[in-house]
Amino acid sequence: MSTQAIGATQGAMPAGELAAAARIHELQQLIEQARGVATGSRTAATVQAGSTAAPTAFAAALQAATTATGSGAAPAGAEAAGSGAYDSLIEAAALRNGLDPAVLHGLIEQESGFNPDAQSAAGAQGLTQLMPGTASSLGVANPLNAAESIEGGARYLSQMMSDFGGNTSEALAAYNAGPGAVRQYGGVPPYAETEGYVSKVLGYAESYRAEHPSTAMEVPA
Repeated sequence: MSTQAIGATQGAMPAGELAAAARIHELQQLIEQARGVATGSRTAATVQAGSTAAPTAFAAALQAATTATGSGAAPAGAEAAGSGAYDSLIEAAALRNGLDPAVLHGLIEQESGFNPDAQSAAGAQGLTQLMPGTASSLGVANPLNAAESIEGGARYLSQMMSDFGGNTSEALAAYNAGPGAVRQYGGVPPYAETEGYVSKVLGYAESYRAEHPSTAMEVPA
């Protein structure tokens, strides 16, 4: 019974019945809230169950990352704080996956502007803007979790680096436009968006490298 219905019948109901109706309404609300929590828990469990085939290396890496930095959730005020909130996660993920931290940093800056809640119209989510299918294949249960998104994005970029012989520009192009497009054109495809994407990521990487020389490493462009 809604609050409005209780009010409408107030004049026609004895005080005891009115109190009982109000209590029933309160209990119904609590039940609905409990159902909502349970549904959310089942959804999370379903997502987690779907990732059981993910490489155990990802789980180990994620455990290492969250042990070192906390829960892996976005730090309080992370969006306002900018990239610095994620530097340690980025550097650790880059090291585990054989990447230049500056490039991974530049990719995240371009993909999401370091907004852990970023979601594109196409359905990409999180700091590294992983599509649901890609995230699942990488073992990422929650793309909006900072540690998972960074680890998943690093893993995927590392795969692209391997597929394209360590060529950073081609790997970034594959991250943006898909590996099929890079293979089709034998390099960065002539898409304005992809060409701009590669240029911006490398530019952000260079800026980060200049500000953090201790993290620099040589990678083929």
